[in-house]
Amino acid sequence: MSRILLKTEDHSRDSAGMRYVYPVISRRAGGVSVGINLNPNNACNWRCIYCQVPDLTRGGPPPIDLALLERELNDFLNWVRSGDFMAARVSEGARRLVDVAFSGNGEPTSAPEFSAAVDLVERVLATHDLAGKVVMRLITNGSLLDRKAVQKGIAGIGNAGGEVWFKVDAGTAAGFARINSTRVRPELVARRLACCAALAPTWVQTCLFRMDGESPAAHEMQAYLALLTPLASELAGVHLYSLARPSLQKEAPRLGRMEAGWMEEMAEQIRRLGLTVHVSP
Repeated sequence: MSRILLKTEDHSRDSAGMRYVYPVISRRAGGVSVGINLNPNNACNWRCIYCQVPDLTRGGPPPIDLALLERELNDFLNWVRSGDFMAARVSEGARRLVDVAFSGNGEPTSAPEFSAAVDLVERVLATHDLAGKVVMRLITNGSLLDRKAVQKGIAGIGNAGGEVWFKVDAGTAAGFARINSTRVRPELVARRLACCAALAPTWVQTCLFRMDGESPAAHEMQAYLALLTPLASELAGVHLYSLARPSLQKEAPRLGRMEAGWMEEMAEQIRRLGLTVHVSP
């Protein structure tokens, strides 16, 4: 195992040499995040143009080996708590375990085993005396919230004291099509977001970037605010972030990082809705 320090700019899924479990330094979570990758085949039902997954394809995951996932998570947590992981792989200022996050190389809730995996993570955290100390998170595009099995898994996260980060990158159908390569309608996104927030504390996560040198259009941002407005009292807050790592999609040469000042101006507009906003330029 390499002793090269993990960096926020590198979220490689094979850094621990495991199939499903991988560590990253998360600038938004504020420390070491233990990722659970339920899409090891690099398949997703969306194709976001800023996505850093190599060889991304459309589709769903292969069957999940839950027994292997449990062994890997146990082994990794043992390495973090009793081994040299923090000293060998993490810079001193980030040496804190902050969450176990369903993220990875596709949409986690597309795995039929998603709900069982939530139960598994809750059980493993309890075994390591980390229940209530390390947050369980789901990072999702929210597209499968209509499925009862997905709702069950998210309710399990909420009951375990965890939270959901729900992707909303636009406010119009054209915006969702351009950024996420999906035909979803804003009213459907809003309905699914409300459903998620009723099951677990839910943060909206929004990626903002320049495209062809242009900032996000004013009408798109106003539609985004309009989508959030009626849900503001139900949401935990909003994570605004820009491009920390290069896209690996064909649109990569067209994309650029947003300036911190522009991001803060947008954050202030969201705060006027009564929402907490965290900004990661």
